[in-house]
Amino acid sequence: MFAVEVRHHIMIAHSFRGEVFGPAQRLHGATFVIDAAFMAERLDANGIVVDIGRAHDALKAVLAPLDYRNLDDAPDFTGVNTTTEFLARHVFDRMAEAARTGALGRDGRELAAIRITVSESHLARAWYEAALW
Repeated sequence: MFAVEVRHHIMIAHSFRGEVFGPAQRLHGATFVIDAAFMAERLDANGIVVDIGRAHDALKAVLAPLDYRNLDDAPDFTGVNTTTEFLARHVFDRMAEAARTGALGRDGRELAAIRITVSESHLARAWYEAALW
């Protein structure tokens, strides 16, 4: 399996509901590093998995609406704990749409899977990975 991975980051604020979150129930800030990995069984005719520049542009576009935002105020996240795991799936869904429409410089049907990793620190991260088809 071949893979290409691109990275970007966002700075957000949010809070959580539920005793399990302890002090994170209060409003707090976070800087997340997000990695998007694209996987394919074979390289395409250009010798790539996806175009790295297009993949990075797509990731930045997906993350832009979240950057420097209080996610508690975002209408799409009303009533949702915007955990690291939740954000990984949120970003995956949007990157999968870009891949399926060919926005990454390759026919999306030729890609096997995408993995989105969200690192909340050097000690902890979560990811969501799934096949595209």
